[in-house]
Amino acid sequence: MVTRGKVEEVEHKEIISQGIVKQAKLVGSCNIGGNIIMAKHLTSNPKFQNSKPKVQSSKSQKPWAGRFRQPLAKSAEEFSSSIHFDVRLFKQDIVQNIAYARALVRAKILTGSECQKIIKALEAILKEFAAGKIKLNVALEDAHMNIEALLIAEVGDMGKKLHSGRSRNDQVVTDLRMYLKYEVTEITVLIHKFQEILLDLAEINIKVIVPGYTHMQRAQPVLLSHHLMAYFEMLKRDKKRFFSVGEEIDVMPLGSAALAGTSFSIEREQLAKDLGFARISANSMDAVSDRDFAIAFLTACSILMMHLSRFAEEIMIWSTWEFDYIELSDQYATGSSIMPQKKNPDMAELVRGKTGRVYGHLMALLTIMKGLPLTYNRDLQEDKEQLFGAIDTVKPCLGIFAEMIKTTTFHGDRMTQSAKKGYLTATDLAYYLVRHNVPFREAHRIVGEIVAYCEESNMELEYLSLKQLKDFSPEFGYDATRILSAQSSVAAKDLPGGTAPNRVKEAIKRARTHLLHDQA
Repeated sequence: MVTRGKVEEVEHKEIISQGIVKQAKLVGSCNIGGNIIMAKHLTSNPKFQNSKPKVQSSKSQKPWAGRFRQPLAKSAEEFSSSIHFDVRLFKQDIVQNIAYARALVRAKILTGSECQKIIKALEAILKEFAAGKIKLNVALEDAHMNIEALLIAEVGDMGKKLHSGRSRNDQVVTDLRMYLKYEVTEITVLIHKFQEILLDLAEINIKVIVPGYTHMQRAQPVLLSHHLMAYFEMLKRDKKRFFSVGEEIDVMPLGSAALAGTSFSIEREQLAKDLGFARISANSMDAVSDRDFAIAFLTACSILMMHLSRFAEEIMIWSTWEFDYIELSDQYATGSSIMPQKKNPDMAELVRGKTGRVYGHLMALLTIMKGLPLTYNRDLQEDKEQLFGAIDTVKPCLGIFAEMIKTTTFHGDRMTQSAKKGYLTATDLAYYLVRHNVPFREAHRIVGEIVAYCEESNMELEYLSLKQLKDFSPEFGYDATRILSAQSSVAAKDLPGGTAPNRVKEAIKRARTHLLHDQA
């Protein structure tokens, strides 16, 4: 152990004081809804977006080599390697290592000068990685061991001290939580942008009436804006769900070691602060084996994709020749290789199709977890591909859908004209009778007979005369003929949450205010 004099004490204080400030240069932060849900790290740098590490094989010793008499078979080495996907955590691991080095100074495992040399080397490794100059060794299994090997090659034996009191069990799950915190922020930003587009479309089309459906049959007239705002509400719940998931992720497991914690004096609260975590895990066994946060994340992704898929289905229906409610921009549609007239809603179809992929990731992780005893089991290596796959699907789907809907042309006249057909105001006519003391079930029967008469006569309800209405019930008065238009029907739904124009305008205004303050 190095003797620590006044010089080392000064170095120690300098290293500690640099903690959050130095960390911010590598990590940064993003505050959403009053809670720090993710430290925005170097993945925002374009240099890292498409970094593809080079992988090489060697006869490097395993960290557990002292226990074994035979080397791992090459087939087993390749089968168990996770480098090809956990390289995504390379930057998080570097950031974690820097913070952990400072924690080891506080625990008097590293000296101040050792810590400075280690941090400098780690920063250099990160720059080399950004430049695509790092060759990862498949024999070292994962990105974490590769970083450790690169560090030791750079600084010598002092690099071997960095893993003191830490296991890959708590190291990896800490990296994963750091990564997901950032991705939660990215997804909520994309949802926010989509919501803004929906509000713009709702305002522009405030006078457009469209048939509302139940059982895929025409039901009642509603404002197109009201229809669009239904998807705004779905996205609002999605965003709230991701906020909640972000809070669940925001727990630091580091310090739990393999499963029992560590006997070194690691200041976990300070370490959590340095890494941008809100709190530390309460139980070391749970901390290293818990993937509830990952399941919650995939659940939120699955529900979001379900909402997008529902919207995609309507886009496909509305764009058909039979409906002709909308026309997709040429930028977000494709043609046929054989039929020259075709214009296909492929972007919407792909979103619908990719929804199943995200569901699959959720079911895969649930299946992985269902039989695992405490604590860590190698099965947990399989969590990352499910998470990364979902992220790689959800973000592009959100982005392309928002672009597609923003450039879509809505045929308002066609929609409003369509809402005049199909006896959509029949319920309004029944309610008229109810207001004139006719029991609802009796009113329902009477209006049903009127609809049957209109079908036989090939006419719409709004063209019925007062005399014709009185043939079915003496309770009909002259004012009954004024409630039979689609406009009158929509205006009559004047209650909170209804489709009346004033109520929808209030909903749009309220939504804009909430969106501005991250409450929607």
